[in-house]
Amino acid sequence: MSSPWPREQQLRLSTVLMDCVEQLTALGRIMLHSGRACPAAGPPSEVSTAARVCGIPRQFVAQVISDVAEELRESGTFHTLLETVGRERKKAAHLQDLIRREEEGRGKMKALQRQLLDIRKEKALELQREEMIAHLKDQLQQMKAKTTLEKKYVKNSSELMVYQGQKFNAHKEKQLEDDIKHLQEKIKEEKRVHKEMEGFLKEHQTQLVQKLEMWMERYDTETDIKALPPCKQTASVFQYQESEQVVITDRLEKEEQRRLQEKEERERKAAVKIQAWWRGTCVRQGLGPYGKGTKGPKGSKGSKDKKTKEAKKEKKK
Repeated sequence: MSSPWPREQQLRLSTVLMDCVEQLTALGRIMLHSGRACPAAGPPSEVSTAARVCGIPRQFVAQVISDVAEELRESGTFHTLLETVGRERKKAAHLQDLIRREEEGRGKMKALQRQLLDIRKEKALELQREEMIAHLKDQLQQMKAKTTLEKKYVKNSSELMVYQGQKFNAHKEKQLEDDIKHLQEKIKEEKRVHKEMEGFLKEHQTQLVQKLEMWMERYDTETDIKALPPCKQTASVFQYQESEQVVITDRLEKEEQRRLQEKEERERKAAVKIQAWWRGTCVRQGLGPYGKGTKGPKGSKGSKDKKTKEAKKEKKK
């Protein structure tokens, strides 16, 4: 392949390129020497790192220039430069693609991190909600248990109050019934006393009336006797005294008979009460003819004797 430039220009270009390579080499040595000689440049590790960072493109450029100069000397072309530029462009495009992908990945990573944060926040909120729900459920259970206990307490208190009220009312009712019975007995006693007092007053009134009649008769008799002559007055006085004695004796006999009748009546009532009490005691305790294995009070001699005595008392009356 023929060269587009003359031979002289090719030599000049190759000489210039080699001169550039030498200058780049000298520049690299100067930079390395200045980094070692200047202590203010920083620590040796930082200086060596900067030298390596700067030396890589310099060495690459020097290598490319030396390859191009060699190609110019040999064939008078610079395809190596074009190929190197193409490769570098591809590398740059690939690097840009990697950078773009990395940026996209970073963006996606940031988006995923934001989503992760949102999910974590949502999870935290859900956990808070669940904790709140669990806490509210616990409070609800506590309130239910407390309400149940309060219901039981109120129910038991109400039942106890009702029972106490019923017991108090029953006791009060019994007291009132006892008071009523006592008052009824007192009324009966008052009625009995009133009847006895009334009978006594009537009897006393009858006696007073009888005495009044007796004294009136005596007054009339004495008046009549005083109106008679003296001889007849003596006979009338004796007759009056005899009549008065007979009347007094008759009254005393009647009074004694009445007193005996009252005494017998009281004794009869007391005997009836004692018999009734004894009969009830025998029936309750199972004594005498009312005990086990006996026929009962119908065939007993004691009952017949009592009936005979009662019949005799009634005949005497």
